Amino acid sequence: MPSPSAIEPDSAAPRWTEREVELLTVTLDLLQQNGFDRLTIDDVAARARASKATVYRRWPTKADLVVAAVSHSLSRTVVAPDTGSLRGDLMQLAEFLIRQATALADTLTAILIEVRRNPHLSAVVEQLLLQKKRPINQAILRQAADRGEIHPSKIDTDLWDILPGYLLFRFLMPGRPVTPDTARALVDEILLPALTSAPTSGRPADD
Repeated sequence: MPSPSAIEPDSAAPRWTEREVELLTVTLDLLQQNGFDRLTIDDVAARARASKATVYRRWPTKADLVVAAVSHSLSRTVVAPDTGSLRGDLMQLAEFLIRQATALADTLTAILIEVRRNPHLSAVVEQLLLQKKRPINQAILRQAADRGEIHPSKIDTDLWDILPGYLLFRFLMPGRPVTPDTARALVDEILLPALTSAPTSGRPADD
């Protein structure tokens, strides 16, 4: 039974050398410690025991280096769950997103301001956090429609953004930790009622 807890490298992600992975890992560590503005190529090179020329040869600017580091940290393929029920699939997905957000909270906090200033970094974060996860949502909803749990018109719903969006918001808010009850409330009180409701009059219903 596929589970989103099983992740594997993304075949479309860049192929980094072992040394490049070390540099990207150091970059993430320093980014989390110092934030984007105080991160320097000098510090990355010193921590990684590499020359600045080595870093600049691969990534000409600090922004390029940070984009690569964030991309590397998020480049995993997630398999859509298939528990046999829509609620089970949504809960497994929520549990995976909580684990992912826990691991990435410091990084996302560190780049939050820069994401608004840097279109390239913003596009990378949106692609890796949202766009690449949408096929998982589509698979979950398609399975639910095939089982007769939801109307097929619900497959393309924008409700998908609520789950990762709200969980990420909670992780970025000090003093509001995410708990298992948070995921259950999102699934049981918001997503399931909306997904299992009858189609609106603006959408055609099946005969």
